Amino acid sequence: MPIPDGVVDVPARQRFEWIVAGHLTQVRYRRVGRVLWLDYVGVPSALGGRGIGTQLVSAVCAQVRARGERIVAVCPFVVRYLAQHPEQADLVASPE
Repeated sequence: MPIPDGVVDVPARQRFEWIVAGHLTQVRYRRVGRVLWLDYVGVPSALGGRGIGTQLVSAVCAQVRARGERIVAVCPFVVRYLAQHPEQADLVASPE
């Protein structure tokens, strides 16, 4: 699945945003140093069932990797995504 264009980190809102078909999708996070605690993935029901959440989390992982940062998965959707994508395991930081 290709990584979508247009996923933007908005630090002032502590979230990544992606506008899809006029709808805001988002991954909210809390930053602790160089670790992002991903605590919420929001995809409007109008976009449900299209793999939008998976594409969004994939794009977030790509940006985190490019910046040399790590993640802690708090959101159940992100936890499931990481379980299904073991190639992302090196991004996961210990939640200590």
